[in-house]
Amino acid sequence: MSNSISLASLGHLLSIPPSTPIETGEMCKRLQLVFVQAETRAPGLQCFISSLMNACKLLGIRVLSEQEACRADGKFKPGVVVIVPGTFKDEQLAINRVSTLYDNIIVGIHDEPPPLTETSLPQERLDRIVSKLAWDMVHISIYVTPDNWTVCTMNGGFVHFNGSCPLPSDVLQTLVPKLTAQVVPPKPSDFDHKPGAFKIREPENLELSGDFIECGRLWSSNNYLLTHTSRETLAYRSPLYRKIVARYLDQRSGMSYGFFARQLPVSAPPALHLEDSGISVSEEELRDLPLLPVNNKDYVPLRVLNKWYLVEPVPVTVITTRSGCKKTDLNPETDLVAITLDKSRITLMTPEGLPETTISKPSFDTLTILAHALGNAFISSILQTIKPSWRFADILSRKGASMTHWHGFPEESTFPEGYFSHGSDKPPVSCSTPQSAVYSLSGKIEALEQALEANREYCGDIHIEPNHGTNIIGLSSLAETAKIINGL
Repeated sequence: MSNSISLASLGHLLSIPPSTPIETGEMCKRLQLVFVQAETRAPGLQCFISSLMNACKLLGIRVLSEQEACRADGKFKPGVVVIVPGTFKDEQLAINRVSTLYDNIIVGIHDEPPPLTETSLPQERLDRIVSKLAWDMVHISIYVTPDNWTVCTMNGGFVHFNGSCPLPSDVLQTLVPKLTAQVVPPKPSDFDHKPGAFKIREPENLELSGDFIECGRLWSSNNYLLTHTSRETLAYRSPLYRKIVARYLDQRSGMSYGFFARQLPVSAPPALHLEDSGISVSEEELRDLPLLPVNNKDYVPLRVLNKWYLVEPVPVTVITTRSGCKKTDLNPETDLVAITLDKSRITLMTPEGLPETTISKPSFDTLTILAHALGNAFISSILQTIKPSWRFADILSRKGASMTHWHGFPEESTFPEGYFSHGSDKPPVSCSTPQSAVYSLSGKIEALEQALEANREYCGDIHIEPNHGTNIIGLSSLAETAKIINGL
């Protein structure tokens, strides 16, 4: 990870537990796996399972016996990743042996091709992958054939590998992050909830609504934002498993991907040069302190091009699409929510007059959205101090910024002027994980450094998430971004 901001600061600002592993080596040290035997297992899986177990041991991942992995009551211990190769009867499913729905990642391994083809449209891909996950009650599926193996995740993502047996490098670079960074919807306890507090009909919000509507229209011809798999359309083994899926999704109507968001204008004070603050602090202390108090104010230490600055964290507010809505056909009065991050606490505001039939839930990607918003405020502070002629801080204070996420990757030739990319070298995690929020905020500082080194005015960043998708955040409106990315 970039050394621009400490994990202590990131953890404090975004309420990310300090035990959250960020680098793949750290992930390996913390991982614990158990392989559960099925009554029936196809012979073709044996080579794959043996190679996977050996790769894990070479990487320092602890492979537990079933006795070590379970409590006295037979339930899996929290944090253990459960690998279930083969076919299991209903009563043998691993989901029956977890204490809570978020304590364990369950991985199914199947001796068959994945339920998709290279020409599958995103909607087909998401439907097929989620349908299989819901039937088997697993979080990740691995499909093994004599020629290749494929990892499929609940956000519709997939990764192909040649060969029928996994190499340690493939396990480290791709599988380990997916086994570590669990996709979990935001829980009600994560927020201060204010139903009806978002005044969508206020003039300034109506103007923002128009940008959302136009953006959705411009994306309507792009398959990557036409996706929503309703949990009511899925096949389940029993009514019990239907209820479990509903509980896991916190009663969301299904799985979709992508989001649109508008950060409201924010004025951040200029950053302080550490050397001018009168504070004597070592490099090691800067990396361990979540915040640095100076003259009765708390500051975040940031390192930009080998110089340390102190930035005051300010509240940030973002208007974003609710989880599961059809983003290409938005109804602002039901499909938008407001989220605020202030002193490490998140407040969720749903629209005024929301119909009782509308399930208004925050995006799976809420933490990443707020990390980008906070990062924009940090960059504003830094630029006011070292590049006051650049327009980013002024425009952010008057018009705010936009954020677009979709599960595709833009050609570099389509990057908007003044936008700098980062993230392609990071572990492949979903943007609904704490790790993604860390990569988002720290990566923005890397993007700023690219702009400063090239002496090209900074307007925004493009966060590439390997195996997952892209976030574009900057001064362009949602509609302007949609035109650029969709070649309109």
